[in-house]
Amino acid sequence: MNKRLDGQTAIVTGAGRGIGLSIARELAATGANIVVNYVTSADAAYSLAEEIRELGPQALVVQADVTDYDQVTDMIKQTIETFGKIDILVNNAGITRDKTLKNMSRSNWEEVIHVNLGSVFNCTRQVLPFMLERKSGKIVNISSFVALGGNVGQSNYAATKAGIIGFTKSVALEVSRHGITVNAVCPGFTETDMLMAVPENIRQRILDKIPMGRFGRPEEIAACVRYIVTEGDYMTAQAISINGGVYI
Repeated sequence: MNKRLDGQTAIVTGAGRGIGLSIARELAATGANIVVNYVTSADAAYSLAEEIRELGPQALVVQADVTDYDQVTDMIKQTIETFGKIDILVNNAGITRDKTLKNMSRSNWEEVIHVNLGSVFNCTRQVLPFMLERKSGKIVNISSFVALGGNVGQSNYAATKAGIIGFTKSVALEVSRHGITVNAVCPGFTETDMLMAVPENIRQRILDKIPMGRFGRPEEIAACVRYIVTEGDYMTAQAISINGGVYI
């Protein structure tokens, strides 16, 4: 029987859509109270919160730009005021600005670095003291298979996702003796709005590279996160690939 998360509190950044939404739903189904973080997907975030409450746990919806240190401070303050503790942090928020390097503007580079790496620092740095105080906690950072294999047109994105793996391993070494685990999950091409916006002919070329012959589902990524935070007590500093067998 799978372990439950009843009474635990999880912050999921970028929970208004895609993989983040599926992770929030999966952790709620396992009993966790969820802080649903979003920036622009308000309707989806509030709809998800209602769904979570119907499952039984509590939900706190917080609009916060996780690239802004002060807004993260406020989100964590609201979380502590509402639930009294933070057991789980899932750093999921991220963006793409795809261009080959010769066509990539400085803003394309800086925006992706700012969002994908800056948000992970802002949230982890500010959640950590509460976990250290209780000598317990699980942090899961959403990286990508492109961190390991690269991808044409994604040098900015790949750099951030590789940086997340380095960050994960380093922080894990610092906090493991305090009862806190830090791991990364590296999804392959997954059925999200981001992927569906890619032209069909390009999606087909991507499919041809995947040994399993299909895209991943957000629910499959969420199930891995749920495993890490329920069963992964002796797992830390790991980067777990879920990609259908893709290695470029």
